[in-house]
Amino acid sequence: MSLKSQDLFNVAGKTAIVTGGSRGIGRMIAEAYVENGVKTYITARKEDACKQAAEELSSKGTCIAFPADLSTTEGRASFVDRIKSELDTLDILVNNAGAAWGAPFAEYPEEGYDKVMNINVKAIFMLTRDLLPLLTRNASPADPSRVINIGSIDGLRVSTTDNFAYGASKAAVHFLTKNLALRLAPQGLTVNAIAPGPFESKMMDFMLEKYRDKIEAENPLGRIGSPEDMAGLALYLASPATRYLTGQVIALDGGRHLGSRQD
Repeated sequence: MSLKSQDLFNVAGKTAIVTGGSRGIGRMIAEAYVENGVKTYITARKEDACKQAAEELSSKGTCIAFPADLSTTEGRASFVDRIKSELDTLDILVNNAGAAWGAPFAEYPEEGYDKVMNINVKAIFMLTRDLLPLLTRNASPADPSRVINIGSIDGLRVSTTDNFAYGASKAAVHFLTKNLALRLAPQGLTVNAIAPGPFESKMMDFMLEKYRDKIEAENPLGRIGSPEDMAGLALYLASPATRYLTGQVIALDGGRHLGSRQD
């Protein structure tokens, strides 16, 4: 194997699915893949937003919209059937689609808890399971297929906000990543997770609008994440450089999960 950087980090010619790829972190990852020669399928629950994002990203490469509600059994089944009719093999699956729900502990609704757990944890497990035949078809120890799950620093530390189900769900994503990494390694897959801190996204809009200065001041590196930060790690985890890396949860947060800035 070549040790040249253009070979170690080359992902051109691969095929990827990025769930929740129409906006936020999912779009950052999808754009990075498209721009670097990966044929990328994006999903989103809202059809118009999904198609618009794919159209915009297609100016940089190949991006195809497959709108789907992955939170339901029917939505996942329809999506998987459509993907299997389109593809014979899949190299990269990014499980990014997620939801959050905030409410005081005494008022936290069962409906919200179930919604967050179903989308953030159950959907990752089920979709990975159902797409396994495509992921394993051309996978090998020398060229493994990749599953990349999007967790959160709120799964690594206790958040100060009332996002009880979200934090629990992301901790579950991190452990599920380790479990699947061990179980699926013999089939030629690596499974890793990214645990982002604050990035520009719809989920973070409210917090950044109200507390951006505080969030940035508390971050050890003094800022929130950029699209380039997310792109770099997503490309790294999909590249030949990480074919021996599996079961890892990588915090992409400027060190915030370790504590506040120490000046």
